[in-house]
Amino acid sequence: MADFATNTIRNIALMGHGGEGKTTLTEAMLYAAHLIDRQGKVEDGNTVSDYDPEEIKRTCSISASLAPVEWAGKMLNIIDVPGYFDFAGEMAGPIRVVETTGIVISAVTGISVGAEKAFKLADKQGVCKMLIINQMDREHVSFQKVLEELRAKHGSSVVPVLAPLGEGPSFRGVVNILDQKAYEGAYDKSKEVPMPADMKDQVDSWLEELTEAAAAADDDLMMKYLEGEELTHDELLLGFHKGMKDGSIIPVVAVSAANGIGIARMMDLMAKYLPSPGHMGLKHTGTNPKTGESIDRVCSDSEPFSAFIFKTIADPYVGKLSLFRIMSGSLTSSTTLYNVNKEKTEKSSGLYVLRGKKQIAKQMLHAGDIGALSKLQFTATGDTLADPASPICYPPVEYPQACMSKAVYAMKQGEEDKVFTGLSRLMEEDPSLTLEKNAETTETILSGLGEMHLDVVRNKLENKFGAKADLRDPKIPYRETIRKTVKVQGRHKKQSGGHGQFGDVWIEFSPIVDSDTDFEFEDAVVGGAVPRNFIPSVEKGLRENIVHGVLAGYPMVHLHAKLYDGSYHPVDSSEMAFKTAARIAYKKGCMDASPVLLEPIMHVEVMVPDEYMGDIMGDMNKRRGRIMGMQQEGDMQLVVAEAPMAELFKYATDLRSMTQARGSFTTKFERYEEVPASVAEKIIANAVRSDEDEDE
Repeated sequence: MADFATNTIRNIALMGHGGEGKTTLTEAMLYAAHLIDRQGKVEDGNTVSDYDPEEIKRTCSISASLAPVEWAGKMLNIIDVPGYFDFAGEMAGPIRVVETTGIVISAVTGISVGAEKAFKLADKQGVCKMLIINQMDREHVSFQKVLEELRAKHGSSVVPVLAPLGEGPSFRGVVNILDQKAYEGAYDKSKEVPMPADMKDQVDSWLEELTEAAAAADDDLMMKYLEGEELTHDELLLGFHKGMKDGSIIPVVAVSAANGIGIARMMDLMAKYLPSPGHMGLKHTGTNPKTGESIDRVCSDSEPFSAFIFKTIADPYVGKLSLFRIMSGSLTSSTTLYNVNKEKTEKSSGLYVLRGKKQIAKQMLHAGDIGALSKLQFTATGDTLADPASPICYPPVEYPQACMSKAVYAMKQGEEDKVFTGLSRLMEEDPSLTLEKNAETTETILSGLGEMHLDVVRNKLENKFGAKADLRDPKIPYRETIRKTVKVQGRHKKQSGGHGQFGDVWIEFSPIVDSDTDFEFEDAVVGGAVPRNFIPSVEKGLRENIVHGVLAGYPMVHLHAKLYDGSYHPVDSSEMAFKTAARIAYKKGCMDASPVLLEPIMHVEVMVPDEYMGDIMGDMNKRRGRIMGMQQEGDMQLVVAEAPMAELFKYATDLRSMTQARGSFTTKFERYEEVPASVAEKIIANAVRSDEDEDE
């Protein structure tokens, strides 16, 4: 593979809804450039960018994959990004390292949720957009309808550049509006043909729209256009070039990735008009790790070396691969790699360019290029590598917040280390996963972006690391407390020859209502009814036992215990006897003090479009939730609610279903509240059954 200088590189992330042809489009581009012998199919499991066993099995992309394509003297660094929302974390890294998003839209269904999300993400990151209307060969398609839909949503900046020759089964080529030339044929066999006479009026109309958009991108051209002068072809191209790169023009192209029509002409546009990493002295902002001051780096070989790690691949056979984009400077095998985040110097065993799973060794990469370093010891996704003499640290990747959790258990006893070591490796690949130990339930909780996400993790764990894990609904950290004050005697007497055991206490148990204190012990004994040396044993006995409540075995909280009387035996009394007496008093007293279950209540914030408000509010009521308020935020509604944790385990899946994946939510712990009696009965019954099963 030849070396490509900064101005000949185009970094493009293909994004959009799942199933609309991003992987097929990548495959068609590789085939058109003669980088593969035949075009693979997703359903056959033989594409370059979907090579993971899970991707082949599920016939969908799970991880972002690189596919560099050499075309017309340029390097098109294509990143095929998953479209399913369970793998939205895979969008976060690629969007940081490209100048353009190719947003793929189905000609059959029009604008989808995935396209909307890709559009918003591109706007947030300030990258250019190209809209690729795919599947033009399918039945019941309408380029004009999809174009009007796009313009209604995104305005007049959306302009057609490659329009279709025919639609559906008769789709045979494209018309380049800029050049007013028609092309028929597939892949690199696409050849110029005469413009159809019946298309001239429509093409002229689109050219006028394109001319207006091009003029708006340049002040001098706009003045000329407003004065009624015609723009020359060169001026049109100049304005289009400028508008494309500053984002004021969003070109639309029509293709069929499945049969290759329009692919070569789309790649021509990418090579000729999309911005390079060094376009107009493009700068990347980071911080000086020593002073915290802001630093700008121009994407040029003449600047000090710096690179951003946007993805990690953890392979048990190949080892760790760190995917990077060179932000400034150039990189060779002799370049010193200083990890600014970890403050350590790294050594790599190889410099590569990846095409799917294929590693192509390189001696050098230039500013703006994308590659991979193997077996870096300390480096993780989001880290910055830099010249130690001129360090810079770029902001980390922002990943979507995990919204579904499962408790992780090893399927076989004794394989816990194997499971959790594998999970830590997979978390290097996918930082949208989190793993934490719940101190209250002692379970290890794995959190991700949906059921499919966690299911893929479990399968990868088995396939890659030979570790079988069982994912279960997490235990709810319920609590127990009492509602009234009682006085109770705890008496322990045992005589079996020789020294016996004797302890006798009177304790008043009462609820703590004015603070969050879980347990208070009060010594109110007078006259030596309980000797001073045994009183700590009473407190210790209570503290040991309140970890198991009297209803369902959950911890007892907000309990005040006042020891006010008792008796002892000069020979048979002991610390153990008084601890036992305290336990008897605790169990008897709390059962008589109206014990109740408490459950964790979560603060929930749900962001949804207006049209789904009724469904969201009705669903929240079914979950025993309470709507606390609503607030308009742009074209979305923020619904603030409180709901029991037990009712929210499947909320990520249900919300996605209710809102066609347009809704999102966050939760955080708010407080504990009493469980309704009807619900409490079921929880207590389940706890009793679990205890019986364990006893067996």
